[in-house]
Amino acid sequence: MRAIIQKVTHAHVDVLEGGQRETAGKIQAGFMILLGVTHDDTEADARYIADKAANLRIFEDEAGKLNLSLKDVGGSILLVSQFTLYADARNGRRPSFSQAAPAAQAEALYQHTARCLREHGIAVETGRFQTHMQVSLCNDGPVTLMLDSQKLF
Repeated sequence: MRAIIQKVTHAHVDVLEGGQRETAGKIQAGFMILLGVTHDDTEADARYIADKAANLRIFEDEAGKLNLSLKDVGGSILLVSQFTLYADARNGRRPSFSQAAPAAQAEALYQHTARCLREHGIAVETGRFQTHMQVSLCNDGPVTLMLDSQKLF
């Protein structure tokens, strides 16, 4: 499982369906998390990503050091599924998405990740799975991290 975590001052995701735009999720200060799921991911991978995100110390303390977690500052999370995190663009010009998990598996693990984050007492807003979405955010810092439950960076 892969997660792109951006520290944000605010973020929202709009869903576009049938020519209509609807805001599916909206947060103030916290994390915008783009989440990708691959074939061999399990609930343990979802828990790893949720636990890591909830406890990452990337908010400034009173001395300006990145010492505080999302839980410490009372931030929220906007969680959006993004299968393109498993794109393979090494060959040719059109990326392959064969490493992305099938929709049913990906959605189940996406929902499980949201539940695991909520278990930490964090308010979680989400996008809408398998729809066209537009994400808007203000990256704060900027601070952006990539987590991968299968390997260390």
